[in-house]
Amino acid sequence: MIAYLLEALSALAANRVRTVLTLIGLVIGVTAVIAIEVSGAGLAGAVAGTLGSISDASFTLIPNQQQSDFTRARLKYQDIVAAQRAVPNVVVAVPFGANSKLVRIGRAHSRLQVAAGVDDRFSTTPLRFGRALSADDVAAAAHVCVLSDRAYNRLFPGGGDPTGTSARIGDRRYVVVGVLLKPNSGVQVSLGRSDVSVPSTTFARDFARGAFIFGAMFYVADTAQLAKTEGAMTGWFQTLKKGRVQYTTIDRRTLSQGIAGILGVVTFIVAVIGAVSLVVAGIGILNIMLVSVTERTREIGLRKAIGATRTQVLVQFFIEALALSAIGCAIGLVCGVGIGAWVSNVQLVKISGVVPAIPWAQSVIIATVFATVVTLAFGTYPAWRAATLDPIEALRYE
Repeated sequence: MIAYLLEALSALAANRVRTVLTLIGLVIGVTAVIAIEVSGAGLAGAVAGTLGSISDASFTLIPNQQQSDFTRARLKYQDIVAAQRAVPNVVVAVPFGANSKLVRIGRAHSRLQVAAGVDDRFSTTPLRFGRALSADDVAAAAHVCVLSDRAYNRLFPGGGDPTGTSARIGDRRYVVVGVLLKPNSGVQVSLGRSDVSVPSTTFARDFARGAFIFGAMFYVADTAQLAKTEGAMTGWFQTLKKGRVQYTTIDRRTLSQGIAGILGVVTFIVAVIGAVSLVVAGIGILNIMLVSVTERTREIGLRKAIGATRTQVLVQFFIEALALSAIGCAIGLVCGVGIGAWVSNVQLVKISGVVPAIPWAQSVIIATVFATVVTLAFGTYPAWRAATLDPIEALRYE
């Protein structure tokens, strides 16, 4: 078998330009599919990291922007407070939305987004300094706030623990009680969180002031009943508004499914591209093998004349096709893993901060399957044709 392989490599090396041109299509196809496989693992990690700050025990409700009677569907703070009391399984209701306010701490100032925050029962981002908002802060509508890492860097360029510092937000003063840790190393999707978080009751009193709000975030006691609670909440608001109003609920599961659907479409498109490249590469291998059989007709006849069997000739040309496929798939494997790892570890990590493991097993399996399919589909006929040549006619071939 080793002798067959060495002879196959020698035949391929004798026609280097033709061999390289034949390999290009196969390399492109394998590279595309493996790169998307590795990048897909990175995207999965990025999605997990990006959605990491969204609590599994929460969902957001917003009026459908496309409905005919949007004004009837708009929400006020007193509506979501009433909903919290009326709908079972809901334990906290928070206004969803933010106000842009000028925030001053000492001589530092910056225009930041101020939003209603949740208490420490549902806070999912670790703290850098101090503490999270508490249930007592919410109950007392306390003038306290928690800064995001972005707000901290703007208001405290010199660093240090800012807890206990007085911050002026708009025309009111608040005490900084905590600073959130930087979320991984990039931007995260975080429903209900902004630069500065204050208790929901304080936000309603100081910033909402009876005005309409964009939506509401609800936290539940039993996550197993999340979907049922979303339906009950939607129905409650439809009854409250006494009209054909429509609401949309969003939770971590639906966001993940939506992103997974998009990734699935992208994966399918790349797989189609890889399949087309595979067919093109297979046709190229079929062509080069047929040319090789034609060029070596006299050699085949001489082998048979001195005792070579059909099986031996078949194996020789089959291994030559296999070697060609294996070389192309090995190059595609290296290129695909390299490109996918670069996308995941250099680009996606900036968004999510998650460094995913490279799916070596899946990548090797894909390359092996590609090599096997190409060899069987496009290398079998040339090998069979060589094996079935009549030795007398082959020796007469010029």
